[in-house]
Parts: sequence; C-alpha cells; structure tokens
Amino acid sequence: MIVAAPAVLTAGALVPDTAVVVEGGRVVSVGPQPAADVVLHDGILAPGLIDLQVNGSFGVDFAEAPADEWRDVARRLPETGVTAFLPTLITAPVAELADGLRCAAAAMGGEGARILGVHVEGPFLSAERRGAHDAALFCDPTAPRLDALLSPGTMALITLAPEREGALEAIERLVAAGVVVSVGHSDATAATVGEAADAGARSVTHLFNAQRGLHHREPGVAGAALADSRIVAGLILDGHHVDVRVARIAFAAAPGRIALVTDAIAATGMPPGMYDLGGEPVIVRDTGPPTRADGRLAGAVLRLDDAVARAAAIGVDVAAAIEAASRVPADLLGRTDLGRIEPGAAADLVWLGPDLRARATWVAGELVHGVAG
Repeated sequence: MIVAAPAVLTAGALVPDTAVVVEGGRVVSVGPQPAADVVLHDGILAPGLIDLQVNGSFGVDFAEAPADEWRDVARRLPETGVTAFLPTLITAPVAELADGLRCAAAAMGGEGARILGVHVEGPFLSAERRGAHDAALFCDPTAPRLDALLSPGTMALITLAPEREGALEAIERLVAAGVVVSVGHSDATAATVGEAADAGARSVTHLFNAQRGLHHREPGVAGAALADSRIVAGLILDGHHVDVRVARIAFAAAPGRIALVTDAIAATGMPPGMYDLGGEPVIVRDTGPPTRADGRLAGAVLRLDDAVARAAAIGVDVAAAIEAASRVPADLLGRTDLGRIEPGAAADLVWLGPDLRARATWVAGELVHGVAG
C-alpha cells in the first residue's frame, strides 16, 4: 500500500507532498512516489497516537470491566486517532489490581488499538495529594506487594509517590523488571524527585495536578519535571486541568518531553450522566470536567486528537503537538517501532484533517477507522 498526503510527519518535520510505502504491516519507505493507492486530499498523515493514561471510554471503566469490554474500547479508540494505549487502573486493593493486570493479558492482541500494557496509578501514593483516589487504600511498596503486581507480566507503567517508605528501592526493582516508573500523586520535594530519577524514574503523571507545584524556592514535583532532562511529563490539555498559559510554559520549558494524555474515563464518548472511575461514581455535566460528589476532579472526557488540536491552538508547533501524542510516549515506553513514520516502524498511521481530528486510522497497515482518500 502506498499512501500519499499533502503533508507527512516524519523525522520531526512536516514534509510536503510525500508518500508512505507500507508492506507487511511496516513502513518501507517515505518520499516522493509516482503513484499511490490512497491519496489524501488535505490534512496530515501522522504517526498513530499513543495514550499513556486511559481509565476507560465509551461507557467502559477498566477497573470493573471484563476482557471483552477492554477489547471493545480498543476497537473504538482509533476513532480518536489512537493506535496504541495503556489501560489505566487507579488505586484499589493490590489483589484487585493484580486481577486487572491478568484481565489485560486476556484482552491483548485483539482488533483496533494496541494494548501496550497497563498503567497502574496507585496505591503507593501520597494522602496529601490524593486527587480522586481513595487514600484509605494507600500503602508502601513492599516486596510482597510488588511481587503481586509484577507477577501477571502486563504492567508497563506505574505511578507512585517517591517519598513513601521503600519507594526508591521499589523504583530500582520496577525499572529492572522493565516497568516505567512515573512520579505522581506526590508531595515530594524537587530533591526527592531527583533521587527518584537517579533510581530510574522517567516520568511525571498529569503535570501540575495532584502534586507539589512549582514555587520559586521549592520547585516541587512540577518544577523538577520541567527542569530534569531525564523526565517526560504527562499533560492533560482539556481546558480544565491546566491553564493554557501554564501549558505554554510547560511546552517551552520541556520541549520534546511533554506527553499529551487524556486521563479518559468511561464517560468519554458518552452523554452527560453518572459514570464510574475505579468503581466509584463520577458526575459528568454538560460543561466542566468530571468530578466526584465533593467536587474533586476525576479524570477527563478528552479525545487525544482533541488534545493535539488544543496544543496547536495555544501556539505549539503542529509537528511538536503531534509528536507529544506519538513519538514522545512511544520513546518513554521504549517502543522505538511506534510513534513515528520511518522505515522499519510499524505502519500505525492516522490521517488528521485540517482541524487535526482523526479522519482515518491504520494499525499495522490495516484500515481500522474511517474512509481514506
């Protein structure tokens, strides 16, 4: 298959009037072609988008859903330009989280977006920065608890608070097991975040939210994330979690290190109403973000292609905005075969219209959403 487009995002730049040759589910070449099977008349051919934080979507809350419903979400996420993602489980008893990790194994390998593993967000978090989590379930990352979470073999990323007892040793063990460690729901100082990075942590979860913020005499978690070149920072750009001026600061301070995430909950793609997040109710109104009954923010109802469009709308370079939802998260996960259009990479592609909304999506060269051309 040869797909030609007025612009293709490759090697960090939008290259005009370019074609992508796909064979055997992979990109073979990128460049001028005399003929094409699929001709896109406008917009951008971009790498498929990768979401590091999806609690659920389309009425499904991963914390409670069986494997077939996980697969239903995977089939529909290409509607939003997503070709790979991390289903996310928030704080719960460790045994329940382990069950969710085993459920992921049964859900992997289906149609639609690739399930790259699970993001476990908790329970090794700080009560001072609990957000929408149940602080009564927070605990320290002891060896038996880590054993339980690592045993299913599906955990790709974990969010923890590095100030908890035993956390730095846990980070070293998790990293050695191939798990990406992210600092989040944390009241840690910048110095402690630095120690976590020294131990192998490479990410901060939903920058500025549920963490010690930036102060000119104590940079906190947010300041450490922006200043430390080892750290990728997730950013929920839905117009509620982070002010657009602060988002501009983040992109300017950490170019190439901001990963757009949705933190999507079951209400994403659904009408307003009552939904679950981690098995507990969330209110979704016509306007405003999802909240718990006490008003605390509880995830988002954001599409990842909309996050890309929002980034471009606040002045982020279009190529950089797309890479924040493709190459940056892929590289964080060590998946250099994803998140880029270059020879040898998986042919996970998305046609973004002039509004940067997904019009067509391919996974391994197979059209899984929309009509191309």
